[in-house]
Amino acid sequence: MNRPVSVPLPDTFRRRAVRAGEITINALTGGAGPPVLLLHGYPQTHVVWHRVAPVLAERHTVVMTDLRGYGDSDKPSGGTRHEAYSKRAMARDQLLVMRELGFERFAVAGHDRGGRVAHRLALDDPAAVSALAVLDIVPTLHAFRHADADFGRGYYHWFFLAAPDGVPERLLADEAVFWIRTHVQARHHGGAPFDPGALEEYVRCFSDPATIHASCEDYRAAATIDLEHDARDAAHGHRVTAPLLALWGRHSFVGRSYRVLDVWRGYAELVDGRPLPADHHLPEEAPQETAEALLAFFAAA
Repeated sequence: MNRPVSVPLPDTFRRRAVRAGEITINALTGGAGPPVLLLHGYPQTHVVWHRVAPVLAERHTVVMTDLRGYGDSDKPSGGTRHEAYSKRAMARDQLLVMRELGFERFAVAGHDRGGRVAHRLALDDPAAVSALAVLDIVPTLHAFRHADADFGRGYYHWFFLAAPDGVPERLLADEAVFWIRTHVQARHHGGAPFDPGALEEYVRCFSDPATIHASCEDYRAAATIDLEHDARDAAHGHRVTAPLLALWGRHSFVGRSYRVLDVWRGYAELVDGRPLPADHHLPEEAPQETAEALLAFFAAA
């Protein structure tokens, strides 16, 4: 893979390769204070936090990672049931990274796919998660159980990327740049513009066929093994016990389609949150509001 392009993160953030079981996770750390783990979404990398992380680092030790299959983290084979990209496996990576860095208990914030990994981490390892922030998502199980025509149009990529037989991989391989730029820009509404360096970084990483395949496995897992895990938790009344902050875009599909706090109160015990003036990409569109909300939440948790 080509070397990373220049992205606007302070030199105080240190890049390191962290071993997490059988794979290596790309991570950046910076700041001082109580630890906070930041997880990105599709089709991005840790760079999605470039406007928020420096603000949080004034009060926290910030850890940003590339999820397995994304960015410069390892991209293992998906397995016959896509188990390598279950949110359980991806959450385990993040727990091991934080332990390797010396943190047994920490706050976590996840945007988009990273929010789903963070949700699973809080369910599977509640002793490790002091506070959970989820950005512009509702739980995967709720989304699929309440899917309708509007959901199919708004989140068509969930079904396209989960298609079998290598179909999305084949199609995206020839149009990676178009796909990334179109997909990201289509979910932006009136907030701060995307940083050109950040967009180039997303394109660089997604131009790797291994990333395209891994990200499809992520969505295939969401539609199969993740639903099994989530349904089992729901059947046993297993809920998030850490304080949960839900933030969403006032103009996003999530904001238009769900009573977000009511939904999350069915999956977690202590829920608060609010919309922010953005579409889907809160850390890049509304970085000040996102940072302020996270700082206040982590301070109170």
